[in-house]
Amino acid sequence: MERRQEESGEAPEATALSRAVDAEQRYVDVLYARLDDERQQTEKLLADVNLHGADGGNPQALAEREAGAGEYARRLGQLNSVDSGLCFGRIDLSGDGSAGPTGNGTAGGDGGGAGAGGAGGGPTHYIGRIGLRDAAQESLLVDWRAPAARPFYAASPSAPGDVLRRRHLHTSGRRVTGLDDEVFDLEGMPERERRELVGEAALLASLRRGRTGRMSDVVSTIQGEQDRVIRSGLPGVLVVQGGPGTGKTVAALHRAAYLLYTHRRTLARRGVLVIGPNAVFLRYIGEVLPSLGETDVVLTTLGGLFPGVSAEAEDGPEAAVVKGDLRMTGVLARAVAARQRVPGPGGLPVVVEGTRPGTTETLTLPYEECVRARQRARGLGVPHNVARKRLVTDLLDALVRVRAEAADRPLDEEEVRHGPGELWRQRSVRRALDTLWPPLEPGELVGSLLSDKAALEEAAGNLLDARERSALWRSQGAAWTVGDVPLLDEAAELLGTDDSRERARLRAEAAERREEETYAREVLQLTGLDGTGLVDVGEFVDRHRDTGPVRTTADRAAADRTWVYGHVIVDEAQELSAMDWRTVMRRVPGRSMTVVGDVAQTGSAAGARAWQDMLGPYVGERWREERLTVNYRTPAEVMEPAARLLARVAPGLEPPESVREGGGPPLSVRAAPGTLAREVAATVGRELAELRAGGGGRLALIAPGELTGPLAAALPEDVRAVRGGGAAVLEAPVAVLTVAQAKGLEFDRVVVADPVGLASRGPRGGHDLYVAATRVTQRLVLVHEGALSGVARLLLT
Repeated sequence: MERRQEESGEAPEATALSRAVDAEQRYVDVLYARLDDERQQTEKLLADVNLHGADGGNPQALAEREAGAGEYARRLGQLNSVDSGLCFGRIDLSGDGSAGPTGNGTAGGDGGGAGAGGAGGGPTHYIGRIGLRDAAQESLLVDWRAPAARPFYAASPSAPGDVLRRRHLHTSGRRVTGLDDEVFDLEGMPERERRELVGEAALLASLRRGRTGRMSDVVSTIQGEQDRVIRSGLPGVLVVQGGPGTGKTVAALHRAAYLLYTHRRTLARRGVLVIGPNAVFLRYIGEVLPSLGETDVVLTTLGGLFPGVSAEAEDGPEAAVVKGDLRMTGVLARAVAARQRVPGPGGLPVVVEGTRPGTTETLTLPYEECVRARQRARGLGVPHNVARKRLVTDLLDALVRVRAEAADRPLDEEEVRHGPGELWRQRSVRRALDTLWPPLEPGELVGSLLSDKAALEEAAGNLLDARERSALWRSQGAAWTVGDVPLLDEAAELLGTDDSRERARLRAEAAERREEETYAREVLQLTGLDGTGLVDVGEFVDRHRDTGPVRTTADRAAADRTWVYGHVIVDEAQELSAMDWRTVMRRVPGRSMTVVGDVAQTGSAAGARAWQDMLGPYVGERWREERLTVNYRTPAEVMEPAARLLARVAPGLEPPESVREGGGPPLSVRAAPGTLAREVAATVGRELAELRAGGGGRLALIAPGELTGPLAAALPEDVRAVRGGGAAVLEAPVAVLTVAQAKGLEFDRVVVADPVGLASRGPRGGHDLYVAATRVTQRLVLVHEGALSGVARLLLT
């Protein structure tokens, strides 16, 4: 979400946004000062309790000391954990609003800062990660879980309650970096307050002040559409279909906050997974709704969905299509089966320790025994690594019999019981059995499959043709791409995990816990506290036991591939392949999902053409759709030619209706042959200078991937540009991006380099050009060599 400064004729630092940021900064400074004071006081109280204890040595005093130390330690841990994002929101209530405490801050002044009264003369509440009170016990900050904070999450256009304005504060460390307002009762605000609105509310207010009464209807339509998304029920799959500039991402994130608050018990236990298209999007989420950065939400891209892997590289179109096809499940299953071998007809030679120290002998496991063991293991219908335990057990038993037969003696009971374990401790035995059914890791299986032509040929069989196998092969197996993540996830399902060690660890932990409780009971008996009911044995053990850092729901979920989430949100969902959806659906067997996207903007060759195609295999027709139809960001002068482009590349798909004007139609800049980079640099320089003269703003240079490096290098030295998908592009005046990196983002001005080349890159090139053109909120400029041709020329007609 770009944060526009109003064009007022004043110096940039005196705009409504900067005044509001300064006012909120003063209040945030008050909050951090109070946080620091409370932290110091709590540290002192904890130190005093630990140093001096309680007066007297009676059981009551000792119990009070234990309770006090525990409480101070918990509070100190809480105070130390909230320094980042301490305060993230504010609500202004109407004059008759009475719920909860008010902010009594010192910010005041122009720009809608905190004061004794809000925008409509009523109380103001600041919302944060914990609650804070001043020395007089007046509320400074409301804990987001408290009843008084509920309106921050529950207020919506159709049911605002007493809320006039909801403000989101964006912070970096202890610094306020930006604001966004949402207004639910514009008429209830004084005119001065209306002029000082910032962010999205300023845009909607300007629409409402438009030339005709229709603009008020437009605002109501926008708010009504988004409200239906936010308040839709938790169960089932909700598809939010919306074109550029319709606010679908913001609506989905507000929905996440609303669901987390309304269904806290359900979602806090299982957590919420939010999947975005790139790292920039994840940073964007943190700025739009910092409260999502709490302990119950996992934010990731598809490339980070498999624990231990953080893939950013994208496959080429041909490889992406093959990897995204469900036929890859068969290929991977065959790759696993190919590693479950039997020896030749002569059997499997196994070197074992001899009867005399330092000697060895070679035994032969018969071919038939190996075949039977493989059949029994496969017949279990369990994953490879789990079934391996059955095969190993059977073959060790067989090897014990073979050894007895070789010595020409009968088996005794002792050898039957302990012989397999004794053999398994020998490395040579383990190595021999591993040749038949090795333990496998997902990375090893997938990496070797993609980099070994013979293995790929065997696994693909008649599932993939020669061209498709060639598209998959690469020299470096573990050079992970985003498209490899669903393959790794599928491999993990096929392989499973031998949980023998984990079960042994749990048994050991249980035994250790019993010992600790016995010791704790003896301590309590010596102090006279046992049986008094003042101290619980279990709590006593927990308090004195170092179990390492506390892991939140989000921490545990992110590290556990098999974690089942309470709700999943997927943004830019049209880019997911069939294999991606298979991976996502494993995380949410309850099928409680919010799917956000626009099939008109599908850029991936393996992406969605229709929602039913992607969701049908998992939920049938049991999904519902909400459509966002009003584009209130992209100017009509840009959206109209973009709609013509869409009609050409995707007939039948309806673009959103743009309700804004401004910035003029797209401009065309023709470069002489061989001078594209120089002309792009000059164009960026001119556009950026105009933005700065008008109060500031942000510019994106969008180009084919192979051009982003040379174009970024050609920019003037005084142009501070950031290239790529890192989070820094959200703060840079100029962002140099591919189309994939620009998805979900918007900029005041956009320069598209080589639009013809962009549109001709694969079967989805026209969709990519549509996406690039609709990132803009003011002016679009196309820089190209030669005449515009193909669908690119539609942007100028």
